[in-house]
Amino acid sequence: MNEDWSSFEPIDENEKVITNLDIELIKSEIGKKFSFYDFKVQPNIVAFFCRVDPETLDEDFDSLRISLLEKGYIPMIRYEQGEHIIYVIPKPKAKIRSKWVNLILFLSTVFTTILAGSMLFTSNQQFDWSQIFTLRNLLNGWFFFSLPLMSILGIHELGHYFASKKHRVKTSLPYFIPFPPNPFLPLGTMGAVISTKEPIPDRKALLDIGVAGPICGFIVAVPVLILGLMMSNIVAISEIPKESVTLGEPLLVTILIKIMFNLPHGYTINLHPTAFAGWVGLLVTAINLLPAGQLDGGHIARAILKEKHKYASWGAMIGLLGLGLVATNWLFFAILILFLIGVQHPPPLNELTYLDVKRKLLALAALAIFILSFVPIIITS
Repeated sequence: MNEDWSSFEPIDENEKVITNLDIELIKSEIGKKFSFYDFKVQPNIVAFFCRVDPETLDEDFDSLRISLLEKGYIPMIRYEQGEHIIYVIPKPKAKIRSKWVNLILFLSTVFTTILAGSMLFTSNQQFDWSQIFTLRNLLNGWFFFSLPLMSILGIHELGHYFASKKHRVKTSLPYFIPFPPNPFLPLGTMGAVISTKEPIPDRKALLDIGVAGPICGFIVAVPVLILGLMMSNIVAISEIPKESVTLGEPLLVTILIKIMFNLPHGYTINLHPTAFAGWVGLLVTAINLLPAGQLDGGHIARAILKEKHKYASWGAMIGLLGLGLVATNWLFFAILILFLIGVQHPPPLNELTYLDVKRKLLALAALAIFILSFVPIIITS
């Protein structure tokens, strides 16, 4: 929700306000949890000037939020000019989408990632589209690439889903994004997203929901990457065809290769498709953890920095655009974020809540995962 309530201007008390809000019901609900000494009404918003108990603020507001949501209203608390103000607006009607959409997108993405995996198993042959549709290559593509990659993406989104459920925030099932594979970089997917159908209640929920996906996905990506590297082989750099694509190495991949292989000079690793699935999982994790807009990293930045998150968001975008001058891959993602996602992040309903040490440590863990997963140059050819 992107409502800007900072421009609220109370109507003069002597004016008759025409509103569809059930003022008496809202007053009753507010009064159960907060003592208010004044309220002002506009046609589609009412503001209550309250006295709050800092010790019970989080619990009281969350109880009020759940109660008002059930009755079709959304509250938001702010501290402005020395006063605590609770704004209440009607709850927007949520668009209901059939779960068939989720299923169709999921099956489509399984199909496109199987094709992408099959391409990986034909890459050492003379490339022939007919080879992609052989049963052997399709089964290999499913088991060694599609299954591990879809597991990483699926667990990532389920992390968000269950964190949302924990905080009683309605959300959709994951929407997987199929993408036509190509021989140059056979991915088969652009990841997955979930749609939050209600505003995030507070900073704690915002951080929990934002961090849950990357941590869960990373926990799956690491063993996938290790297993994939175990099936990879060492090749001489001189034997690599000139038209081959070279993948950038995230820090975690560099560390694992140093631990698992004793590479002679002039040799490198030819990634097995399962290792490539782990690499893609790290790339998706790094992109999601950029502190921009409503990406996972944007959620975390807003929870930690509040309104100052915009500096981190713009800093990330400027950094990506600068990196895009040397690595055009990142320029694509920078443009995608700027025009489709944006750099702004709306505040949670209650931004007055404090974050405990455990959540601050989770934010540091997310930063560490970003550092381990980020790759400055994604691919070179």
